[in-house]
Amino acid sequence: MNGTFYVIGVGPGDPELLTLKALRLLRNCQTLIVPKGHEDGNSTALAIIKSAVPLAGKEIIEIHFPMKKIRMAAAPDPEVDAAWHLAANEVISRIRSGHDVAFPTLGDPAIYSTGIYTCQTLLELAPDIKTVIVPGVSAISACSATVGIPLCLGDDMMAVVPATFDNQKLTEVLNTFQTVVLMKVHRVMERIVKLLTEQGLLKHAILVERTSQDRERIIHDLTSVRPDELHYFSTIIVRRRQQ
Repeated sequence: MNGTFYVIGVGPGDPELLTLKALRLLRNCQTLIVPKGHEDGNSTALAIIKSAVPLAGKEIIEIHFPMKKIRMAAAPDPEVDAAWHLAANEVISRIRSGHDVAFPTLGDPAIYSTGIYTCQTLLELAPDIKTVIVPGVSAISACSATVGIPLCLGDDMMAVVPATFDNQKLTEVLNTFQTVVLMKVHRVMERIVKLLTEQGLLKHAILVERTSQDRERIIHDLTSVRPDELHYFSTIIVRRRQQ
């Protein structure tokens, strides 16, 4: 009998934000496929669950997923595609042996998740395999809670976009939505600060770095940020309404 593949959201950093379902499945799965952003680095997802889930006796397979831009209308970078296929094939071999396999992924699997790409690749290769997506606390929700401001109230509209979009597209979004969450800001911080200043929105922007992690920072003055010191896990919330 085949096992089941679980893509499990493990939240943004604080192990106490793991859901009860995530904990149960991570404890029960014999194999964990864990992603890491750098070949010689560590898996942040694995670090989150280490203090909450006994790992002794489990098979843990760390796979490097290159941090390269993915465009939905274009073929993926060959290195990224190779990582997805490597992970999918590792899963298939365990599933066919009757093992349940978990892929812990940061935040929520539905939001810019490596786990979902792996799951889609898996289903292309072996559409008969049972897959389960387990939601988690997103970095977006954690940032909102950390700074104590809502994302949406009443008739508000919210957009979540990569800060790497061009200025024209970002300007359209900023002028349309009451709340805009900018992800992946670390490499384009200078351009984003300039754009927010031009749009008169700088005073409405708050940056959260490493939300719910040990070295979390909340920055209200975005002009004080040194881009070369900004961590990859950085998010900006721009909220025009103050309530």
